[in-house]
Amino acid sequence: MKKILLALVALLILPTLMQAQDRTVKLKLIETTDVHGCFFPYDFITRRAVGGSMARVHTYVQQQRALYHDDVILVDNGDILQGQPTAYYYNYIDTTSVHLVSDMLNYMGYNVGNFGNHDVETGNDVFERWVRQCAFPVLGANIIDTKTGQPHFQPYEIIVRDGVKVAVLGMITPAIPVWLSENLWKGLRFDDMEQTARKWIPIIQQTEHPDVIVGVFHSGKDAEWLGNGKYREQASVEVAERVPGFDVVLMGHDHTRECRKVTNVEGREVLVINPANRAFNVADVEITCTLHDGKVVDKQVDGRLVSVSDLEVSQAYMERFDKQYKEVENFVSKKIGSFTEGITTRPAYFGPSAFVDLIHSLQLELTGADISLAAPLSFDAQIAKGDVYVSDMFNLYRFENMLYTMSLTGREILGALEMSYDNWINVMKSPTDHVLRVREPQSEGGRIQFIEPSYNFDSAAGIIYTVDVRKPRGQKVTIVSMADGTPFQLDKTYKVAVNSYRGNGGGSQLVDGAGIPSDQLQDRVIQSTDVDLRYYLMKYIEEHHTISPRALGQWKLVPEKWVTPAIKRDYKLLFGEEMP
Repeated sequence: MKKILLALVALLILPTLMQAQDRTVKLKLIETTDVHGCFFPYDFITRRAVGGSMARVHTYVQQQRALYHDDVILVDNGDILQGQPTAYYYNYIDTTSVHLVSDMLNYMGYNVGNFGNHDVETGNDVFERWVRQCAFPVLGANIIDTKTGQPHFQPYEIIVRDGVKVAVLGMITPAIPVWLSENLWKGLRFDDMEQTARKWIPIIQQTEHPDVIVGVFHSGKDAEWLGNGKYREQASVEVAERVPGFDVVLMGHDHTRECRKVTNVEGREVLVINPANRAFNVADVEITCTLHDGKVVDKQVDGRLVSVSDLEVSQAYMERFDKQYKEVENFVSKKIGSFTEGITTRPAYFGPSAFVDLIHSLQLELTGADISLAAPLSFDAQIAKGDVYVSDMFNLYRFENMLYTMSLTGREILGALEMSYDNWINVMKSPTDHVLRVREPQSEGGRIQFIEPSYNFDSAAGIIYTVDVRKPRGQKVTIVSMADGTPFQLDKTYKVAVNSYRGNGGGSQLVDGAGIPSDQLQDRVIQSTDVDLRYYLMKYIEEHHTISPRALGQWKLVPEKWVTPAIKRDYKLLFGEEMP
């Protein structure tokens, strides 16, 4: 009887003992992306306090670590080395100290980093120094060393937390050659993301046997082909759907909030998530794993976007980086000259403007070119009359572009301008239509918005021309003459000053507009500066001391009877106030 009773007891408690062997592990994955130098709750360009910033992200991370302890995995998804002067200062001014970005990410305890296109934009010396100083791997599975054919940076990282093995595969948008001069990334190439994922996922699965696979892609959600179909841009969702194996894909690059699940080719759900830019939000992913006898037998992935803008700033963080904060503040506070008149980008959408024409004038002076092409790189920027400081240069010129002198025919210049003006000038059917190519407000009382980004709105200097708002692309622009009154000839070759983004095919004006194959653009480059255009703008103002900005008046929208009232209407709809 004793033996029977013992057997019955054993049968009763066996399921409980087996169940006791199961346990649950909750991992917390936190992503930042496209921070663009927003490390402090202060905008060093506009010189005022702002929301977001890594100082608030640190507060959130510490809160989550109090709940999840060591089971927090912190990931940055690139474009962190460019934007605010905080990054610029440690990229190019103080090059001997530990880079602020490395120091900050190390302090916050980041586990993985990833490359973004604007990190590559800083140049080999800067991004290699940054990677060396990071206490964690900065990934780049599709950044290939052309000599070895192997990834130049670590392709993936393995992180083990509480018995759960997580593999993190990092990739960048491959369209770098469309935007950036090769001298910035010499010796590298950028492979297609889907092809790269198809190579590395089986390797990771077979050699590492991970429980969870996370993709960290500096690429957005809506796939498109750039560079005459050579580079697939914004392919994150396509990779998540087409390449089986991923549980989560952390996105970036397109500055667009996203949090949803897609179904891959095997019928499995994959979370795709993007917290957008400037550290106003983080991507918060909870991965719940059920383990039996030490093996993951089930997992659940849930994601959300969390705003950190209302959180208190981490005082520990601010104290830790007080020295760097003050150094950047001193840098941007340096007076470099003065303006006799204030300038703003707003008039640039309706005709010649002192803002853009200052850039034109500098480009022509530096290169000795016949013609300059330039755009307002910020949608709504201004520099006030009076003293001008280093901080103002980040308003005047937003990106770290080099300056190219290129060889273009008159016909190619005309084609590029036709496409450029088609980007932002509407085809008016009546005097009551919009003069701007815009989308209507999303809500009553809202403002109209440009369909295309303003950094693709090139105007020209060095030629006299008109833009007929009634005509379609191909018939809009009429070039009257060179600025000095001599004839402009379609078959003549001219020296043209452009920034490196445009010269490499960015915006497609030179490819689709001028009709130059993307692989022939570099053959058209006569010379390039070694440092960015913003540097030359600062030096130009320092040397001249007092600048009297003025519009060159070399182009106009016609016919005036249609254009004049339409400009006033659209100005108010675009900016919410009457045109001055």
